[in-house]
Amino acid sequence: MKQITVVIVGMGFGKEFIPIYQKHPNIKRVGICTRNPATLEELKERFGLDDDLIFTNFEDVPKRADIDAIHIVTPVPEHARMTLASLNAGKHTACTIPMAMTVEDCTAIVEARRKSGKVYMMMETALYTREFLYGLKLAESGQLGRIQFVRGSHIQDMSMPGWDEYWKGYPPMLNGTHAISPLLRINNTKAESVVCHGSGRLGDDLASRYGSPFAVETATFTLKNSDVAAEATRSLFDVVRQYRESYDVYGTKMSFEWEQLQDEGHSVFDGGENARRMECPDTDAMLIPEIAHFTKREKIDDPNHVSFLQGAGHGGSHPHLVQEFVAAIVEGRESAVDAHLAANYTCAGICAHESAMNGGKRIQIPDFE
Repeated sequence: MKQITVVIVGMGFGKEFIPIYQKHPNIKRVGICTRNPATLEELKERFGLDDDLIFTNFEDVPKRADIDAIHIVTPVPEHARMTLASLNAGKHTACTIPMAMTVEDCTAIVEARRKSGKVYMMMETALYTREFLYGLKLAESGQLGRIQFVRGSHIQDMSMPGWDEYWKGYPPMLNGTHAISPLLRINNTKAESVVCHGSGRLGDDLASRYGSPFAVETATFTLKNSDVAAEATRSLFDVVRQYRESYDVYGTKMSFEWEQLQDEGHSVFDGGENARRMECPDTDAMLIPEIAHFTKREKIDDPNHVSFLQGAGHGGSHPHLVQEFVAAIVEGRESAVDAHLAANYTCAGICAHESAMNGGKRIQIPDFE
């Protein structure tokens, strides 16, 4: 059995992955990296981590020959730099969303992955929630019939305490993968072009941070080799609404709509005026036994972390992300969200914001093939 040593970089919600990796049978050792020495010591004791696999300086991690994989869970501005350092050092690399903040950096990562021959995976939680996996099963089994339209949204109040300073005024669609990737994956395709419009206005302080005035951005995408249109909306500040990270899919046989309020139940429509509320089943049966229980909400170690408080624990996605990343390494294949897909998903949002800033101009999205 192939054994892998992995180091997780970033101990915000990154620490949630420590026990999952530790339970995985293909993981030899787990290390962590964080700039906070107190956090480092506390987690070392709690999880019984080896002294020689705890780091306060990221630059020390890629240099270690005994480290096989690096999982990056750091602030967005660090993603491209750390991913490139990891791949260029010959390490299998996972990174939380987005892949990068610019088309140029996404292109560089795609090329670095190609040169390294290592596994890259963008750890997009939205593609492994119990809600999305339920809809994907409906699509792949034919129960939806022909998909006619998809819509996604990610509305979040990032003025709440706990968010890093760099988020203030962050343009809505610049990091749009949570709203976009489910729409592309359920159609098994990539985004081809986008028209996006900004709506409303941020306060002057927020608007000045990135030179982006919009409180909301709504994008319409054309999809490669598809007659389906996809619509995505994102808002982060100056809009009052409960957190919602959703997708809706409309088919000729069945349609699925995400719940309007948390825990009120999703809606399924299966003909005529037929409609019913439903709760998506857990996804533990899709996982290896050692990590299956980590899909449960009660397994969240830090329920007060803002990412979980607003996102209901990322929909049980974390063990799926670990399972797919490790399996791709062990099996010598590309991951399910490989560099080409991750770059398209990420650049779809980047190009959407560019469109909004140019009055709704249509922008072609790179597909990186």
